[in-house]
Order: sequence, then structure tokens, then C-alpha cells
Amino acid sequence: MPTSTSTLKKIGRLDRPDNTGSAHMFQNPILERLSRTHISVPIVLFFLVSLVCFYFAITNTNISIGVGILVVLAGIFVFTFVEYMMHKHFFHMEPDTPIKDKLQYSVHGVHHDYPRDKDRLAMPPFVSAAYVLVFYAVFTLIMGDYALFFLPGFLIGYSSYLGVHYIVHAYQPPKNFLKILWVNHAVHHYKDPDVAFGVSSPLWDYILGTMPKKEK
Repeated sequence: MPTSTSTLKKIGRLDRPDNTGSAHMFQNPILERLSRTHISVPIVLFFLVSLVCFYFAITNTNISIGVGILVVLAGIFVFTFVEYMMHKHFFHMEPDTPIKDKLQYSVHGVHHDYPRDKDRLAMPPFVSAAYVLVFYAVFTLIMGDYALFFLPGFLIGYSSYLGVHYIVHAYQPPKNFLKILWVNHAVHHYKDPDVAFGVSSPLWDYILGTMPKKEK
């Protein structure tokens, strides 16, 4: 796996001049504005929802705090798998019809065209809020009261993904073990979009064989 700064420059890094700028996606100025959001908005939203869920989980259920913490950790773990599968199979779906082509570009292709557009590194607030409602409904249907612990863990994982994705695009790589996240995502954007689907963690890339190959 490439790890040097020279390798980052070789594959393009995240500051290539031909990848700067921003796409104009909607003719309607209101829709265009709503398609953008600061990264802190969904992260704060997820944090507040997690606090409320955790409070109700402790005060309104008979689930012990020890079991609850394990469920929170399970939520984080499950998110890493969902992140990987969504990125690989939905964000990078084969655009073999006009509808799928437009959908794929709108949800992810535009990000590959303009990876330094910081206002489109997260879904708009109303979409994020809709995600939360869907997650809560599905988790409650599957696991009942345990969803009040599981959802915060899942949203912590989601927030970590958003935060890592933002800083990978906005800042230089650190000189520590986290550098692998910068390198992998740079490879995904500028060298091989069929590898490195894990943004917040390379775990599932290791397990499912999509880690970038080491350069000799």
C-alpha cells in the first residue's frame, strides 16, 4: 500500500487544479442552495439525536448500561459495513440506464468531479433528518428498545465517516497511523475507483479484498 507523500502527489492528491470548483446542479437557486451544507450541520444533528436516544434508553428501558454500551459498539461496527456496501454498490452503481446515470451522478459522481467542494461532502440537512427517521423506524422494528442504544452507535459511526471524509479532502495527511485513510481515499479518487471503499475505516476493504495494491 502506498504511504509516502510522493505517492500522494503521483496519484494526484486532493488539490489537483483540474478537480477544483463546484458543480451547478440545479437551475432553481433555492434547490441549488439546499443541495449544499456545512459539514458541521449533520454531525451536530446526529450528536443531538444520539444524546436524546441515549437519555431515553437509560431512563425509559430496563436494559442495563453494560448491555447498552455493547449495543452502541455494535451500532458503530454495523455502520462500517453499511458505509462500505453503500459506497461500493450504490454510490458506484453501474449507470446502465439514464435514470441510474443521473442518480449516480447526483449522489456521488459529482463528488468525484469536484472532490474539493466542501459544501457537498455531506447530504443536505433535510436528507440527513430523513435518514435518521428511517434508521430509527427500521431499528425499532427489528430490535425494539435496543434501538435506543443501537441508533446512537450507528450515528456515531456516521458522524465519524462524515468527519473523516471532510478532513481527508480539506487537510494535508497527518504523519501518523491515520495517514492510511488519506492515502486510500486519494487512490480511490485519482487512481482506481474500484478499490478503497471504506472511508472511516479500511476494515472491510481488508476483509473483502478491495484494499489498494502495494506499489513496488
